[in-house]
Amino acid sequence: MNSVATTSKTKPPRSRQRDRRQVSKKKKIGATGIYLRAIGDAFIKLSPGKAIKNPVMFLVWIATLITIAVTIDPALFGPVEQNNPQLFNGIVSGILFFTVWFANFAEALAEGRGKAQADTLRSSKSEITAKKLSADGAITEVSSTSLKQGDTVYVVAGDFIPADGEVVMGVASVDESAITGESAPVLKESGSDVASSVTGGTRIISDELIIRITADAGKGFVDRMIALVEGRERHKTPNEIALTVLLAVLCLICLFVVATLPAFAYTVKTPINVPILIALLVALIPTTIGGLLSTISIAGMDRIAQFNVIATSGRAVEASGDVNTLLLDKTGTITLGNRLAEDFIPINGHSMEEIANVAWIASVFDNTPEGKSILRLAERFGARVDFDPNHAEPVDFSATTRMSGTNLPGGREVRKGAVLAIKGFVRSRHGRETPELDLAYERVSQQGGTPLAVCLDREIYGVIHLKDIVKPGIRERFDQLRRMGVRIIMLTGDNQITAAVIAKEAGVDDFIAEASPEDKILVIQQEQQEGRLVAMTGDGNNDAPALAQANIGLAMNTGTQAAKEAANMVDLDSDPTKLIDIVSIGKQLLMTRGALTTFSLANDIAKYFALIPVIFAAANLQSLNVMQLTNTNTAILAVLTYNALAIPALIPLALKGVQFKPVTANKLLQRHILIYGLGGLILPFIAIKLIDLLITATGLF
Repeated sequence: MNSVATTSKTKPPRSRQRDRRQVSKKKKIGATGIYLRAIGDAFIKLSPGKAIKNPVMFLVWIATLITIAVTIDPALFGPVEQNNPQLFNGIVSGILFFTVWFANFAEALAEGRGKAQADTLRSSKSEITAKKLSADGAITEVSSTSLKQGDTVYVVAGDFIPADGEVVMGVASVDESAITGESAPVLKESGSDVASSVTGGTRIISDELIIRITADAGKGFVDRMIALVEGRERHKTPNEIALTVLLAVLCLICLFVVATLPAFAYTVKTPINVPILIALLVALIPTTIGGLLSTISIAGMDRIAQFNVIATSGRAVEASGDVNTLLLDKTGTITLGNRLAEDFIPINGHSMEEIANVAWIASVFDNTPEGKSILRLAERFGARVDFDPNHAEPVDFSATTRMSGTNLPGGREVRKGAVLAIKGFVRSRHGRETPELDLAYERVSQQGGTPLAVCLDREIYGVIHLKDIVKPGIRERFDQLRRMGVRIIMLTGDNQITAAVIAKEAGVDDFIAEASPEDKILVIQQEQQEGRLVAMTGDGNNDAPALAQANIGLAMNTGTQAAKEAANMVDLDSDPTKLIDIVSIGKQLLMTRGALTTFSLANDIAKYFALIPVIFAAANLQSLNVMQLTNTNTAILAVLTYNALAIPALIPLALKGVQFKPVTANKLLQRHILIYGLGGLILPFIAIKLIDLLITATGLF
């Protein structure tokens, strides 16, 4: 591979530095651009085809058109007994227009954040020249857009990876900052289950790789990310659809109630015209939550994206808020994950040097941090091995055998692995087991470590003590989730004793030891059959079936293509503990929707108490006018103005979400009723009275 010349066109270092400065400048002006884009998009959303998607605001949109018509011709629906009706009707039309526009602006602002992120991602994509390898090894320069699944390409330091793929040969450092935002390079190598997947648009900064393309042009990971964060594939979630239907039914009921009011007004001899009826209708329907409903859902996806997680749909984000069971791997999630060799325990009369020699040979082909730590420990204990790796055969680890090792010339076999697996291996070669092995096994397990047995042919030489550490603060985070009704199950390949020690220290609810990939699926299915929603993380091919089965599957960006495609979320930082944050964000989304729905419905009650006594003063309801509003016109304009301004006032809360607190559903309901229910009743009375005084001060009505 070193003989192949680099021919791909790359920018010189100064040019790349200039690009970085330009990107930094774009980020500074990005917020202004988002607001300007949202203002324009809010007008575009006024089109009937887009407006009809929101039944509440569509009703306000129709009401706006009617009031505009009545402004042009006040006698359109009959004679009007009102001073200066055109001015009043025109102001009502303007307020209703801005009510719809504010709702559109809120949604456009939430979408604008995704579009800005999509623009950043799109800037990392460009058509580049790829070095395509043919079957005979010849290299042909082609456009990256012409590459297809199954093609093989060659990249060297300085090249951009032309498309998504898997490394089939070589080891190299790759700069993935354009995708993950992390400047530290990532090591990519062939044969690794979690470090062989590469993403188109990233740049190789050292050495060289041969890559097999796994996605056609336009269907890569970045392309899917752009489509998702832009919102082109956003579909309403089940809860959002249910609430939309409920709001639509409420609108129909309100429409029926308002339609019957003229008959009541006739009996009490109170003239009531069309603009007043429209004002009553708009005040009655839940415009606040109707205008902010989609904004809350989009903002939830945006908060997930801010954690560097890409969700395939709003359904996945919402489902994370309903999760009852969290399925977590021990290594790297509950523990730090850098499981390293701590000690050797020789048995069966073997010396420390002998077990060190056998452990060294068993790990010589193991390139994992765990395997390298065994080599270092063996050398520290004086391992002296006359061994040529070129004349030996590596035996890779598998979930089935649960061991790895080396086949030596002459048919000798060296293995290291789970104690039960090594016992079975030795028995199959008519070897013997001793009580010493079980004692060493229990000694390591009771310390929370992982014991690996080491053997040469049918003779067991001893146990390697692998040590891992529970992450600081993980127990407190589990306690928070437990208070929200989430059950945590730990999965580990460790034995029962080790798993029990770690489970007690971490504070999980349950654990499954010596777990296989099939066990994950069985656990998920069992939890789902009991009516629970399950979330889990994964990164390898063997995790793909479980990720697909789980309600929330979080795949690591460093994981395989199969894992990413099976999951409904991808973590660009490859941090398994982020699943805990995702569950919290999902619950915050549901809390925000519940809080604003409570506030909106409470507002409606207050607005009707403000309007009804004034409008039907002739029916002896004036005594109920506790706010002492000036007259019908000022009361209507005050209520509609408050109704319109409530939407932009609540946009920051809809985008940011209510403050998240890990409490039970009952306590959460009490909190919403106390803060947003009671607040939603009191605030409108104060605001409407102040607006009424301002309108009265103008002397127009």
